[in-house]
Amino acid sequence: MTSVLDDVEAALAAGRPPAPDQWRAVLDTSDLVRIGMLADQARRRRHGTEVTFVRVADVALDEAHTAAWPATAREIRLSGTPASADEAVSVAAALVARAGTVPVTAWSLDDLERLASGTGGLVALAEQLADAGVAAIAEAPVDVLPDPVASLAAVVKGGGSVARATVRHWANRDAVHEILQRVKRMQKATGAIHAFAPLPRAVDARTPSTGYDDAKVVALARLSLDTVPSIQVDWQICGPKLAQVALLFGADDIDGVSPFEDAGLGRRRAPLEELRRNVIAASFSPIERDGRWGIVPV
Repeated sequence: MTSVLDDVEAALAAGRPPAPDQWRAVLDTSDLVRIGMLADQARRRRHGTEVTFVRVADVALDEAHTAAWPATAREIRLSGTPASADEAVSVAAALVARAGTVPVTAWSLDDLERLASGTGGLVALAEQLADAGVAAIAEAPVDVLPDPVASLAAVVKGGGSVARATVRHWANRDAVHEILQRVKRMQKATGAIHAFAPLPRAVDARTPSTGYDDAKVVALARLSLDTVPSIQVDWQICGPKLAQVALLFGADDIDGVSPFEDAGLGRRRAPLEELRRNVIAASFSPIERDGRWGIVPV
């Protein structure tokens, strides 16, 4: 008798997608090592041993005109909830002017859609942000957008882009499969998703996930989303240890690395040195990129 992982591996080797019930069984299986091996093979076929990372300076809305950041920042990320579409554009434009050549990403797609009164006005708003010099909308939370396919299509029609698709919350295990299917449909319709971050941005303290579950979610994302180039983890949200494990389960990009090189706890604890050490220890090669996915020369 073959196991569900045997069936999944056979389907992937034959170039056909496993059935939905097989994906659900993958999340339920206890063979974490085998799942990790399959996901690692999938990410190595696409990326070899390279792991990209980006150093991000986070800027809050009310600090856009005054915030400072180190020259080591490769992306300036503007966050907060603008009061209007006009404010979203004007504040982003002001930050772009201050950032110089450093790419600026701004806002969350669900907030912009609300400000634009739906996907119809979102096309024009995306165009205005692109004209203002915004490199990309910072995130598209696929679990909270009413129609994520239409939302992303509107951004693309307006000449904009989205830095990454994200998840705010995993309601339950069934939600994992539904959200992965949403990402798949978004990518099929637009081809505009470069990175998907499958681990939630916020954790419910009453029902926190475990590292065991998180690793399986990362692996399932890599295995099932064959048309999405990168599976991403956030260095600040996940922490060094989980981020390192995620690399062995299919992740290939690390977001949210601090650009501040505070070596107060010693050089080995400085953010860049710690990241590089963790990536190399996992037998990968760290490659720095910027907010437009351009490789930063060494």
